[in-house]
Amino acid sequence: MNLNLWSWNVNGLRAVLNKDFLGVLNRERPDWLGLQETKLQEHQIPAELACVEGYQSFWSHAERKGYSGTAVLTRLAPYSASFGFGDPEFDSEGRIVRCEFESLIIYNIYFPNGQQGEHRLDYKLRFYDTCLEVLEKERRSGKMVLVTGDFNTAHKEIDLANPKENSQTSGFLPIERAWLDKIVEHGWVDTFRLFHPEPQRYSWWSYRAGARPRNVGWRIDYFFVDAEHQKYVLDADIRDDIMGSDHCPVTLRVTLP
Repeated sequence: MNLNLWSWNVNGLRAVLNKDFLGVLNRERPDWLGLQETKLQEHQIPAELACVEGYQSFWSHAERKGYSGTAVLTRLAPYSASFGFGDPEFDSEGRIVRCEFESLIIYNIYFPNGQQGEHRLDYKLRFYDTCLEVLEKERRSGKMVLVTGDFNTAHKEIDLANPKENSQTSGFLPIERAWLDKIVEHGWVDTFRLFHPEPQRYSWWSYRAGARPRNVGWRIDYFFVDAEHQKYVLDADIRDDIMGSDHCPVTLRVTLP
């Protein structure tokens, strides 16, 4: 069985609903869609998304209003869906939805941004370390494990338009990039680079200074797979033709083990 998986930071789900979100969903019909930065509380979920035909939905909300938030829309019913790492410090911001299937576990994560000062950079790095611990435990299940979402870090110089100018900017700091090195060293594979070694492929563009038309962007949205199941990955891509947010969707096609 082949699955078409999507991840998209929508930067406000209610806003993107006014920019053909449902049209994209109905045209593309991904089997599983992870959303980040929904910025919704439970009582704010739009009715048209709470019951999309053919999909189940799972929502994680931040305690703080109008902030963070993740969701999953899936056509394949999971055995279970859960929210968080089991650590209150990291689970209060609505950043994680975990879906488990017969032979597959997928984490949809909106990783913290470190640009608001040293305390948030420290939080981001500790979130990263906790995430890796959790993923390594999941890996021991023998199931295919995927982690996707907005990682808020570009890994290599090829992954952003202006690496030298941003070398001291959170999102491309050596200490942040080192964590991506670390997960690769642990045997987690950046699926996009399996198929696309070329430069100038980005998933996020600032709203300022016409960055998107000029393709002055960053690749900070990923699908990683455990190396043991890399052989089940069929394709990965970035859908930069799809508008509506400052991010565009990233996609992955897999066959189930």
